[in-house]
Amino acid sequence: MNLSLKGKNALVCGSTQGIGLAIAEELALLGAGCTLLARNEESLKEAVQKLNVSQGQTHQYLVADFSSPDDLKKIIDEYAGKNIIHILINNSGGPPAGPIIEATEEAFLNAFNQHLICNHILTKAVVPSMKKEKYGRIVNIISTSVKIPLNNLGVSNTVRGAVASWAKTMANELGQFNITVNNVLPGFTKTQRLSTLIELNAKKNNTSMDSIETDMQKEVPMKRFAEASEVAAVAAFLSTPAASYVNGVSIPVDGGRTGSI
Repeated sequence: MNLSLKGKNALVCGSTQGIGLAIAEELALLGAGCTLLARNEESLKEAVQKLNVSQGQTHQYLVADFSSPDDLKKIIDEYAGKNIIHILINNSGGPPAGPIIEATEEAFLNAFNQHLICNHILTKAVVPSMKKEKYGRIVNIISTSVKIPLNNLGVSNTVRGAVASWAKTMANELGQFNITVNNVLPGFTKTQRLSTLIELNAKKNNTSMDSIETDMQKEVPMKRFAEASEVAAVAAFLSTPAASYVNGVSIPVDGGRTGSI
């Protein structure tokens, strides 16, 4: 099985912490040179130093904020014009929690821009070099909500579903160029976002965070939360030559929690 990414370049979004950083670490271990993209430059500098360089690869970073798609477009267009990108990891923090009936129209527009529009901008920028190299892997980190909507995540459920449909359409169009487009759907994963959701639920229900955490783990057949590295391993595999015929799929990494086949 060919899992080597030596000589390949990856652009990893939202990669200063959590799942994004874990993916960058896995890709680097497989030999890829990684460009990290996030909004906090100090955090990016620290994250780059954590990546493996044992196969002679080099790593760098780009500073961009997904709340400003126009600025992101300028930055990525300039970068893609000078660099070859074989792998794109689309990853961004989810919208705030809350019932859909209470969501503002602005919340939907902001989430749509941050997720679907920014994914589209990045993909359009990197596809030309992928076509030239005859190798492309686009992996979108979404949510199990594209299978079954999650409670109290109204805006996220809506926008994540749009991203999944966009990705499937993109996979259909780009497959002929040896460019695959797939989605990884994390379940409950030990990240800052999960901690925030647990804290919000604890306050809402006037109970302890430990109680909320225990109840959430009971919903998972494996009775625990995922490590970010476990989600990252699937994203890394989808980025390798070994996954060359996996295209247009959404893979839950959720310990079996999602109630659909």
